[in-house]
Amino acid sequence: MKIKPEVDLHLHTIASTHAYSTLHDYVHYAKQNGIKMFAVSDHGPDMTDAPHEWHFINSALFPRVDQGIGILRGIEANIKSPAGEIDCNQRMRAQLDIILCGFHQEVFPPQSIHINTEAMLNTIKSGLVNVITHPGNPAFPIDAETIVKAAAQYNVALEINNSSFIHSRKGSEANCERIVQLAKLHDAPLSIGSDAHIAYDIGRFDKALALLEANDFPPERIINCSMLSLLDHLADKGKALHQEFSELLS
Repeated sequence: MKIKPEVDLHLHTIASTHAYSTLHDYVHYAKQNGIKMFAVSDHGPDMTDAPHEWHFINSALFPRVDQGIGILRGIEANIKSPAGEIDCNQRMRAQLDIILCGFHQEVFPPQSIHINTEAMLNTIKSGLVNVITHPGNPAFPIDAETIVKAAAQYNVALEINNSSFIHSRKGSEANCERIVQLAKLHDAPLSIGSDAHIAYDIGRFDKALALLEANDFPPERIINCSMLSLLDHLADKGKALHQEFSELLS
Protein backbone atom coordinates (compact mmCIF):
# COMPACT_ATOMS: atom_id res chain seq x y z
CA MET A 1 0.00 0.00 0.00
CA LYS A 2 1.31 3.46 -0.90
CA ILE A 3 1.89 5.76 2.07
CA LYS A 4 1.30 9.47 1.43
CA PRO A 5 1.87 11.53 4.60
CA GLU A 6 -0.07 14.78 4.83
CA VAL A 7 1.96 16.14 7.74
CA ASP A 8 5.66 16.88 8.17
CA LEU A 9 6.55 16.92 11.86
CA HIS A 10 10.27 17.67 11.66
CA LEU A 11 11.70 20.83 10.15
CA HIS A 12 13.93 23.71 11.18
CA THR A 13 13.68 27.44 10.50
CA ILE A 14 16.32 30.16 10.60
CA ALA A 15 15.77 30.26 14.37
CA SER A 16 18.11 27.24 14.32
CA THR A 17 20.90 29.13 12.61
CA HIS A 18 22.26 26.20 10.60
CA ALA A 19 18.90 26.18 8.76
CA TYR A 20 17.93 28.53 5.97
CA SER A 21 14.18 29.17 5.70
CA THR A 22 11.41 31.10 7.43
CA LEU A 23 7.95 30.02 8.52
CA HIS A 24 6.54 31.78 5.44
CA ASP A 25 8.92 29.86 3.16
CA TYR A 26 7.68 26.56 4.57
CA VAL A 27 4.03 27.52 4.04
CA HIS A 28 4.79 28.28 0.40
CA TYR A 29 6.60 25.01 -0.29
CA ALA A 30 4.19 22.92 1.78
CA LYS A 31 1.49 23.84 -0.73
CA GLN A 32 3.75 22.86 -3.63
CA ASN A 33 4.91 19.60 -2.03
CA GLY A 34 1.54 18.16 -0.99
CA ILE A 35 1.86 18.84 2.74
CA LYS A 36 -1.33 19.99 4.49
CA MET A 37 0.15 20.57 7.97
CA PHE A 38 3.60 20.88 9.48
CA ALA A 39 5.24 21.32 12.85
CA VAL A 40 7.93 23.93 13.38
CA SER A 41 10.45 21.95 15.43
CA ASP A 42 13.55 24.04 15.98
CA HIS A 43 16.32 22.68 18.18
CA GLY A 44 15.99 22.87 21.95
CA PRO A 45 17.95 25.63 23.70
CA ASP A 46 20.83 23.43 24.87
CA MET A 47 22.08 23.10 21.29
CA THR A 48 24.88 25.51 20.38
CA ASP A 49 22.97 27.48 17.74
CA ALA A 50 19.43 26.94 19.00
CA PRO A 51 16.94 29.67 19.87
CA HIS A 52 16.33 30.80 23.45
CA GLU A 53 13.48 29.23 25.41
CA TRP A 54 11.43 32.38 24.78
CA HIS A 55 11.26 31.42 21.10
CA PHE A 56 9.20 28.37 22.06
CA ILE A 57 7.12 30.15 24.69
CA ASN A 58 6.29 32.86 22.15
CA SER A 59 5.30 30.38 19.43
CA ALA A 60 1.71 30.90 20.57
CA LEU A 61 1.86 33.76 18.05
CA PHE A 62 1.96 31.31 15.14
CA PRO A 63 -1.31 31.28 13.20
CA ARG A 64 -3.12 27.96 13.27
CA VAL A 65 -3.75 28.08 9.54
CA ASP A 66 -2.00 30.12 6.85
CA GLN A 67 -3.03 29.90 3.19
CA GLY A 68 -4.80 26.63 3.91
CA ILE A 69 -1.80 25.03 5.66
CA GLY A 70 -1.97 23.94 9.30
CA ILE A 71 0.88 25.02 11.58
CA LEU A 72 1.83 23.18 14.76
CA ARG A 73 4.02 24.66 17.49
CA GLY A 74 6.80 22.22 18.23
CA ILE A 75 10.37 21.61 19.28
CA GLU A 76 13.10 19.08 18.68
CA ALA A 77 14.33 18.90 22.25
CA ASN A 78 17.53 17.21 23.39
CA ILE A 79 17.93 14.16 25.60
CA LYS A 80 20.32 15.45 28.24
CA SER A 81 21.02 12.58 30.62
CA PRO A 82 20.51 8.86 31.30
CA ALA A 83 17.60 9.88 33.53
CA GLY A 84 15.74 11.12 30.45
CA GLU A 85 16.01 14.82 31.27
CA ILE A 86 15.21 17.08 28.29
CA ASP A 87 15.77 20.77 27.56
CA CYS A 88 12.08 21.68 27.37
CA ASN A 89 10.76 23.12 30.60
CA GLN A 90 7.17 23.42 31.80
CA ARG A 91 6.71 26.99 30.51
CA MET A 92 7.79 25.88 27.05
CA ARG A 93 5.65 22.73 27.09
CA ALA A 94 2.58 24.77 28.03
CA GLN A 95 2.76 26.63 24.70
CA LEU A 96 3.75 23.72 22.45
CA ASP A 97 1.57 21.27 20.57
CA ILE A 98 4.15 18.56 19.95
CA ILE A 99 7.51 17.65 21.45
CA LEU A 100 10.05 15.76 19.42
CA CYS A 101 13.21 14.71 21.22
CA GLY A 102 16.42 12.96 20.35
CA PHE A 103 20.14 12.57 20.82
CA HIS A 104 22.53 15.26 19.61
CA GLN A 105 26.23 14.92 20.23
CA GLU A 106 26.64 18.54 21.33
CA VAL A 107 24.32 17.90 24.30
CA PHE A 108 24.68 14.17 25.04
CA PRO A 109 27.89 12.60 23.71
CA PRO A 110 27.46 9.02 22.42
CA GLN A 111 27.90 6.43 25.14
CA SER A 112 27.49 2.69 25.56
CA ILE A 113 24.47 0.78 24.27
CA HIS A 114 23.33 0.37 27.87
CA ILE A 115 23.51 4.08 28.73
CA ASN A 116 22.07 5.24 25.40
CA THR A 117 19.16 2.83 25.81
CA GLU A 118 18.59 3.89 29.41
CA ALA A 119 18.48 7.56 28.40
CA MET A 120 16.07 7.02 25.51
CA LEU A 121 13.91 4.63 27.52
CA ASN A 122 13.55 7.10 30.39
CA THR A 123 12.70 9.86 27.94
CA ILE A 124 9.91 7.71 26.51
CA LYS A 125 8.65 6.82 29.97
CA SER A 126 8.64 10.46 31.11
CA GLY A 127 5.37 11.18 29.34
CA LEU A 128 6.77 14.48 28.08
CA VAL A 129 7.49 13.61 24.44
CA ASN A 130 5.49 12.59 21.37
CA VAL A 131 8.28 11.52 19.02
CA ILE A 132 11.83 10.20 19.38
CA THR A 133 13.85 11.63 16.50
CA HIS A 134 16.30 9.60 14.40
CA PRO A 135 16.57 6.61 16.81
CA GLY A 136 18.43 4.70 14.09
CA ASN A 137 21.49 6.95 14.33
CA PRO A 138 24.48 4.56 14.32
CA ALA A 139 26.47 7.01 16.46
CA PHE A 140 24.09 6.19 19.34
CA PRO A 141 23.66 2.39 19.45
CA ILE A 142 20.57 1.24 21.35
CA ASP A 143 18.77 -1.96 22.25
CA ALA A 144 16.14 -1.50 19.54
CA GLU A 145 13.70 -4.10 20.85
CA THR A 146 13.62 -2.54 24.32
CA ILE A 147 12.98 0.88 22.82
CA VAL A 148 10.29 -0.31 20.40
CA LYS A 149 8.41 -2.17 23.14
CA ALA A 150 8.49 0.96 25.30
CA ALA A 151 7.30 3.09 22.38
CA ALA A 152 4.33 0.75 21.96
CA GLN A 153 3.55 0.78 25.67
CA TYR A 154 3.75 4.56 26.10
CA ASN A 155 2.39 5.54 22.67
CA VAL A 156 5.51 7.46 21.67
CA ALA A 157 6.33 7.44 17.95
CA LEU A 158 9.78 6.48 16.69
CA GLU A 159 10.84 8.57 13.73
CA ILE A 160 12.08 7.30 10.41
CA ASN A 161 14.14 10.33 9.43
CA ASN A 162 14.52 10.89 5.70
CA SER A 163 17.58 13.11 6.10
CA SER A 164 19.42 10.26 7.82
CA PHE A 165 19.58 8.51 4.46
CA ILE A 166 20.74 11.57 2.52
CA HIS A 167 22.60 14.31 4.38
CA SER A 168 23.47 13.15 7.87
CA ARG A 169 23.77 10.11 10.16
CA LYS A 170 25.08 7.98 7.30
CA GLY A 171 24.80 4.27 7.94
CA SER A 172 21.33 4.52 9.50
CA GLU A 173 19.57 2.24 7.00
CA ALA A 174 20.06 -1.11 8.76
CA ASN A 175 19.13 0.29 12.17
CA CYS A 176 16.03 1.99 10.77
CA GLU A 177 14.92 -1.17 9.00
CA ARG A 178 15.22 -3.13 12.25
CA ILE A 179 13.15 -0.48 14.04
CA VAL A 180 10.47 -0.68 11.31
CA GLN A 181 10.36 -4.48 11.52
CA LEU A 182 10.16 -4.46 15.32
CA ALA A 183 7.52 -1.72 15.30
CA LYS A 184 5.41 -3.83 12.96
CA LEU A 185 5.86 -6.85 15.22
CA HIS A 186 5.06 -5.01 18.46
CA ASP A 187 2.45 -2.59 17.07
CA ALA A 188 4.48 0.51 17.94
CA PRO A 189 3.74 3.89 16.36
CA LEU A 190 6.15 5.48 13.89
CA SER A 191 6.45 8.94 12.40
CA ILE A 192 8.11 10.10 9.20
CA GLY A 193 10.15 13.30 9.20
CA SER A 194 11.92 15.18 6.46
CA ASP A 195 14.20 16.93 8.98
CA ALA A 196 14.20 19.77 6.46
CA HIS A 197 16.69 22.56 7.07
CA ILE A 198 15.54 24.41 3.96
CA ALA A 199 11.98 24.85 2.73
CA TYR A 200 12.50 23.03 -0.56
CA ASP A 201 12.76 19.77 1.44
CA ILE A 202 9.47 19.94 3.33
CA GLY A 203 7.60 16.70 2.69
CA ARG A 204 10.65 14.97 1.27
CA PHE A 205 10.09 11.43 2.53
CA ASP A 206 11.20 9.34 -0.45
CA LYS A 207 13.89 7.23 1.25
CA ALA A 208 11.87 6.72 4.44
CA LEU A 209 8.77 5.75 2.47
CA ALA A 210 10.71 3.25 0.37
CA LEU A 211 11.89 1.54 3.55
CA LEU A 212 8.41 1.47 5.10
CA GLU A 213 6.78 0.18 1.94
CA ALA A 214 9.46 -2.47 1.43
CA ASN A 215 8.57 -3.81 4.89
CA ASP A 216 4.79 -3.48 4.33
CA PHE A 217 4.40 -1.25 7.37
CA PRO A 218 0.72 -0.43 8.06
CA PRO A 219 -0.05 3.24 7.32
CA GLU A 220 -2.49 3.41 10.24
CA ARG A 221 0.47 3.04 12.63
CA ILE A 222 2.18 6.16 11.21
CA ILE A 223 0.99 9.07 13.33
CA ASN A 224 1.45 11.74 10.65
CA CYS A 225 -0.01 9.83 7.71
CA SER A 226 -2.99 12.20 7.83
CA MET A 227 -3.92 15.37 9.68
CA LEU A 228 -6.64 13.47 11.50
CA SER A 229 -4.32 10.65 12.61
CA LEU A 230 -1.85 13.21 13.94
CA LEU A 231 -4.50 15.20 15.78
CA ASP A 232 -5.92 11.97 17.23
CA HIS A 233 -2.45 11.03 18.48
CA LEU A 234 -1.98 14.44 20.11
CA ALA A 235 -5.41 14.19 21.73
CA ASP A 236 -4.49 10.78 23.15
CA LYS A 237 -1.42 12.46 24.67
CA GLY A 238 -3.51 15.22 26.25
CA LYS A 239 -3.35 17.97 23.60
CA ALA A 240 -6.79 18.32 21.98
CA LEU A 241 -6.51 20.47 18.83
CA HIS A 242 -9.25 19.18 16.53
CA GLN A 243 -11.39 22.28 17.05
CA GLU A 244 -8.51 24.65 16.31
CA PHE A 245 -7.96 22.98 12.95
CA SER A 246 -11.62 22.28 12.19
CA GLU A 247 -11.57 24.29 8.94
CA LEU A 248 -8.96 21.90 7.55
CA LEU A 249 -10.84 18.78 8.60
CA SER A 250 -14.22 19.68 7.13
